[in-house]
Amino acid sequence: MSMAKVNVTELRQNLPEYLARVTAGEAVEVTVRGKVIARIVPEEDRAAAARRRLRALRGKAKVGDVMSPSGERWNAERGRR
Repeated sequence: MSMAKVNVTELRQNLPEYLARVTAGEAVEVTVRGKVIARIVPEEDRAAAARRRLRALRGKAKVGDVMSPSGERWNAERGRR
């Protein structure tokens, strides 16, 4: 994703142009005195983003990572005050 940098004054004067760029997929960093104070990023489809994260994790997780119960009773409240 490409990213434009713009100071607050420029952003105010040309807001529709920068919002159009964000709509087209570009992120915009907003600066004050050269320091980034905010980023405006395109909205992404949450379901698609979750699927991408799950695909990325697919190679890292193992089936059977969780140990089977030992037969002992487990008390979730034990140790709480």
